[in-house]
Amino acid sequence: MKVVVLGAGLMGKEIARDLVDSKEVETVYLADLSIENAKEFVDTLNTKKVEVVQLDADRDEDLREVMGRGNVVINALFYTFNERVAKAAIDVGVHSVDLGGHIGGITESIFQLNNLAAEKGVTIIPDLGVAPGMVNILAGYGATKLDTVDSIKLYVGGIPTEPKPPLHYTRVFSLDGVFDHYTEPSKMIQKGILAEVESLTGIEPIYFDEFGVLEAFYTSGGISTLYKTFPDVKTLEYKTIRYKGHAEKFKLLAELGFLDKNNIVEASGQEVNVREVTKEVLKKKLDLGKKTDAVLLRAIISGEKSEEQITYEYEMVVRKDLEKNVTAMARATANTISVVAQMVGNGMITERGVIAPESVVPGREFIKEMAKRGVDIKETSHRSSMIVKW
Repeated sequence: MKVVVLGAGLMGKEIARDLVDSKEVETVYLADLSIENAKEFVDTLNTKKVEVVQLDADRDEDLREVMGRGNVVINALFYTFNERVAKAAIDVGVHSVDLGGHIGGITESIFQLNNLAAEKGVTIIPDLGVAPGMVNILAGYGATKLDTVDSIKLYVGGIPTEPKPPLHYTRVFSLDGVFDHYTEPSKMIQKGILAEVESLTGIEPIYFDEFGVLEAFYTSGGISTLYKTFPDVKTLEYKTIRYKGHAEKFKLLAELGFLDKNNIVEASGQEVNVREVTKEVLKKKLDLGKKTDAVLLRAIISGEKSEEQITYEYEMVVRKDLEKNVTAMARATANTISVVAQMVGNGMITERGVIAPESVVPGREFIKEMAKRGVDIKETSHRSSMIVKW
C-alpha cells in the first residue's frame, strides 16, 4: 500500500517511522509546508521508502493532489484541518484517518459526510489518537464481550516521569489542544442521562504502580463518539490523569481568563491576546526537552454476560523510548493511528463510510499489533454471579 502522511510534526514523523517498518507499506509520502526538517528526519531512517513532499494544506488543490498519491491518508495536521481533509479524501477517493479533535463539533461535521464517503467506497475513521482513539477501541472491544453494557469509565494522561513544580507537567503536544480540552465542556452520561459538565472538575484519586496516587478530572473530547455508540449505558465518563494539584492550578488560570481565546487586553498601547501570551510563556516552562514522559491509560467496561456481572479492565503504561528519543505520547498515539490505517489499507477493515473507531477496529488484533511495537495493553476481568432478577 501507499500511505500519505499529512504533517511532519512530532506525530507525523513517528507515524512515518512505524510505516517504514511495515512490509505491507510500499511508499510513504511525508507532506509538510516545511520540508527541511522532514528531510533531516527521513535521513535518520535509512530508507528509500519515504518521499518528502511540500504541502500547503490551506490550498485545497494542492491538498487533493498530494492525497491522491496514496491508498490511505493519515492526517496528522492540527485538528482544525480534519473536516477539510475528510472532504478531500472523498473527492479524491482515498481512505483517511485522523488524530481527532472532538472539539467545536469538528468530528460531528465529519460524520455528516458518511453517505458521501460510502457512495465513493471510502473509509474515514476520525479520532484515532489515544483519547479519543485507543480508549474508544478498547471500550468497543470490552463491549463485544458483554450482552449489555452498563458502565464505561476511561482515564488517560500524559505526564512527566520526574515532575517539577509548580504545574508538574510537560507538554507532549500542542498547548492549544491542551487549553481547548481544559476549557470546553465535557460530555458524560450519569444515571443514564447525557449531560455536560465543566472541565477541570470531578477530581478523584487514581493509583498506578510506580506513580502512586494521582488525580483524574473531566476534560472535553475524550468520550468522542461513545455517547452515540452506547446511548443506553448508565455511566460514561472520561477523565484526564495528572499529578495531584494540577487541575486546581489550571482552573485558576481558566477562571482568570488566561485560557480564553477571545480575551484581548491593551498593554503598552497595543492589543494583546492573553491566551497567546500565556501559551508562549508556558511553552518554555513546560518544554519536555530531554526529560522522559509516560502515558497512563485505564479503561473500565462493566456489564452483564449470561446473568453474570462482569468488568473488563484495560491498562497501559508506556514510557519514552530513550534509544530512539521518541516520547511516550508519540509512541502511543502514532502507533495507534498507523496500525488502524494499515488495517484499512490491507483489507482487514472493509466497512465504508465515516465510522467510529469503537465500531470498526478489531480490538484483539489491535492489542496484538500494539504489543509488537512495545506498547503493551493488559486485560483483566472480574466477575460476579450475584445478579438477582425479579
